[in-house]
Amino acid sequence: MHKFLRHPLSIPLLCLSLLLGTGPARAQDACAAAIQDLQQRWAVANYEMRGKPRLTALQTLTQEAERLTAAYPERAEAWIWSGIIRSTMAGAEGGLHALGAAKAARADLERALALDPNAMNGSAYTSLGALYYKVPSWPVGFGDKEKAEQMLRRALEINPEGIDSNFFYGDFLLEQGHRRMAREYLLRAQQAPPRPDRPLADSGRQREIAKLLERATSS
Repeated sequence: MHKFLRHPLSIPLLCLSLLLGTGPARAQDACAAAIQDLQQRWAVANYEMRGKPRLTALQTLTQEAERLTAAYPERAEAWIWSGIIRSTMAGAEGGLHALGAAKAARADLERALALDPNAMNGSAYTSLGALYYKVPSWPVGFGDKEKAEQMLRRALEINPEGIDSNFFYGDFLLEQGHRRMAREYLLRAQQAPPRPDRPLADSGRQREIAKLLERATSS
């Protein structure tokens, strides 16, 4: 059976059973494992799937992330991944449905910031900043280039060598027409230390970096 077709209640039931049947440390370990599972499956959906299968996989991941945040409402990492998955869903859906998913992602990421702004090396700032420059501005959406830059620069303060923090700031600068500065941050992203637990995400991001660098250096 394809791993995206597992029972949708599997992750929260695992966390809940360990929470009730063992000590809190074991329960937290189970939740961390569930978050890692979401990370890995998101990478498959985001970088290896297209069309309807990708959308179906993201819908399943969204449901599991909702249950995970319900089981662990004080875990900022769970809210971050819920926001990331919803953001990806917004990009996959398009249209009016995309705006609803983007608003839900923003709420999740703001919740994560309220709990722990430094969680996952400031990933909530990175993802929220990306939303603010990718979503259309008022009256269509909530996009805001100034807020985007504030969020992305804060993410870089927390994680100056990170692949995602540098990638998204480089992408933002490129969209604003600042090609020279964009290239500087994209090169930093390209040289970022690999994440041993996220090889698929790293390889997919490196492909995106290469494409943006080509744009940033072309005449």
